[in-house]
Amino acid sequence: MIVFADRVRGVLFGTAFGDAMGAVVEKMTYDQIKEQYDRIETTKTKWWKADWPETARIGRIRGQGIVTDDTLMTLALMNVYCTERRHLDAYDMANEFVKEIAFRPRYIPEFGREALILDRLFYPEKHIFNRHALANCEPREGGYGNMVNCGAAMYIAPIGIVNACNPKAAYDEAILFASGHQLSYGLEAAGVLACAVAKAFEPGVTVQDIVNTALLYAKDGTKRAIQDCCEKAVELRDKRKDRDLVVRTFHEVIARYSPMSDDVNRSIDKLGVPSNHYTPSRLLSIEELPLALAYIVLHDGDMLEAIKDGVSSGRDTDSIGVMIGAILGAMQGVSVIPAEEIAVLEQANKQNFGAECDRFIEAAEAIIKEDMAFHIRRQEQMLQLQ
Repeated sequence: MIVFADRVRGVLFGTAFGDAMGAVVEKMTYDQIKEQYDRIETTKTKWWKADWPETARIGRIRGQGIVTDDTLMTLALMNVYCTERRHLDAYDMANEFVKEIAFRPRYIPEFGREALILDRLFYPEKHIFNRHALANCEPREGGYGNMVNCGAAMYIAPIGIVNACNPKAAYDEAILFASGHQLSYGLEAAGVLACAVAKAFEPGVTVQDIVNTALLYAKDGTKRAIQDCCEKAVELRDKRKDRDLVVRTFHEVIARYSPMSDDVNRSIDKLGVPSNHYTPSRLLSIEELPLALAYIVLHDGDMLEAIKDGVSSGRDTDSIGVMIGAILGAMQGVSVIPAEEIAVLEQANKQNFGAECDRFIEAAEAIIKEDMAFHIRRQEQMLQLQ
């Protein structure tokens, strides 16, 4: 039996492991990754930009276990739960979460120094600060006007943890909270990722159970993309060693729901050109969550193989790795991640992951205990009304 605390540690270290694995090749295409690395096998890998001038790297460093904003924002959300010790909504995004990312310095591994998480964030994540701290918007409308992307889903796993074994509650809370950041299918992905993590905490759960739960709550293009990708993954299980075939097939499927393809960079020639890239739609989906679930299905829950293939498939590789790691970390616990990889993550990032986990576990257990007491009280009250 895998106990709750080990599963929580599995989520955080799974997030960091997938993040660090994918960070070294983020924005490369599958063909570029295959040519330079063949496949990413360990966190102890050199970043493809490591030899670039510092100005071209925008002052950042990666590789050798360094994580990105995906993990840092996950830690920030964990800290919000430790402070509030209750369930969250968009008002907590506007208040305590903004404090975590914009006013409380911490060590930023990519900078090699202490700074604000906000200084590291991509523009759609900086939108949180713009909307809530500067525009003083109604918190539930914080996601309005944002670029639709995976930015909320990538750090939402702690909501799945505090709603462990209750995927509907996880989905609802993630939508309430992340509405302060994202909209459309970016918001939907956050809800579905949280419910998948919550489902993964159930003892005896299977990969298919997790996929079925994701499909139960997913809406519109997100639901269709997950269904189509996972169906293809089942068909390809006997051919999963043919990575060219797998990647080509998965990218053909996700192209129906995401127009991004390998063109993941903004450039001057794109300005003013109409497109569906990153715009709200009921027909589209982010790429990362359906692909993460597809690789989980392809490898039938083998975390190491799913992450290695997932991050080696190209594009937004760190977030694909994060989502695989969070879901399977919840399902299988921290022991599935090699101890030597955990040691690299701890040393490279200086986040004291173990202590962060301990604080959050205590807060999450208190929230869940109060939920259980509430349900008992409600049941007793309902019996009195009969």
